[in-house]
Amino acid sequence: MSTVLYPGSFDPFHLGHLDVVSQAAELFGSVVVAVMHNPDKPSGVFPTADRVEVARIACAHINGVTVEAFPGLAVDAAKKIGALCIVKGLRTPNDFEVEQQMAHTNFAISGVRTVYVPSDPSLSFLSSRYIRDIAANGGNISPLVPASVLSNVLAAFSPRSK
Repeated sequence: MSTVLYPGSFDPFHLGHLDVVSQAAELFGSVVVAVMHNPDKPSGVFPTADRVEVARIACAHINGVTVEAFPGLAVDAAKKIGALCIVKGLRTPNDFEVEQQMAHTNFAISGVRTVYVPSDPSLSFLSSRYIRDIAANGGNISPLVPASVLSNVLAAFSPRSK
């Protein structure tokens, strides 16, 4: 069994993320979902602690998965946990372009390699940005996020929380 790091902002965690975690756990056995943040700068809709909790709830049924928050660079998080590599999901050819450049940069500065897993085609359209937009405008996001975290996401966009 090898440990891999799956980094991201996960703002919010959606079914595409869950697909990548499931694939990585099947392939490598141990996955650390790294909720990345910059402690000097607030960012995202959801606070880091909420993103960690939502990801933990969503991944609770998958053996070998842990979720932690990390500041700074993903390569530093990967080294800290002794990860074999960083895992990234690919949805589209455009994702490959961006992720390939990041993978080469990460390897050049740290020696940490990146492994890609293709998204399930039925989930390849998912984007946290679109989910936030839909939720903020009262749309139905239930087909896009794990059922176990739907209420957390909806609560963040309820009129009372604004």
